[in-house]
Amino acid sequence: MPEPDDFDISPRDVVILKVRVEHPTVSTRELSSILDEEYDISLSHNRINEILRELSDAGAFRETILPAKEMFRHYLFRIAFHYPNFEDEWEECYWDLVDDPHVLLFFNADSDYHWQLITQFRSDEQMGRWIHEFFKTHGELVSRFHNTQLHKVHKFQTDAAVFDDILVETEEGRSYLEAHYDDLEREV
Repeated sequence: MPEPDDFDISPRDVVILKVRVEHPTVSTRELSSILDEEYDISLSHNRINEILRELSDAGAFRETILPAKEMFRHYLFRIAFHYPNFEDEWEECYWDLVDDPHVLLFFNADSDYHWQLITQFRSDEQMGRWIHEFFKTHGELVSRFHNTQLHKVHKFQTDAAVFDDILVETEEGRSYLEAHYDDLEREV
């Protein structure tokens, strides 16, 4: 998996991603208008389509469908390893988790619980069966397992403004932000 610094994306293309995230359902014609009005970026809708396709092919983003957070119950699972079995057991467990449809997010953490997962299930009973099967299959790897139900998920999205963190890194990016925020101030 690429690190954040591994992507060489122009500030203009970061703005295009930002606007796409902010307006996920508008047409590329509408994106073209927004980019021109808010960021002084003039591109045809065809060129915007090409850029988005190139960025997708380069792995800069993925188009996914996220169901409404109310459709599932969400849980945080934390896994600590039984190290004597790690070498023989980790890889199969890793790929099973990556491929599991209930795993929404799987990441390493700096704690005793090195693997952490955000999962989604329809019910506590379904989650309990999943854990039972997980231990039957991968119990030799696990020294500790902790699960927490996330009772109320308050936010389940990426905000477009997070791209500002990338844009401030370059002069060109800052000029796009200035154009955008100057435009917003004129509207108020």
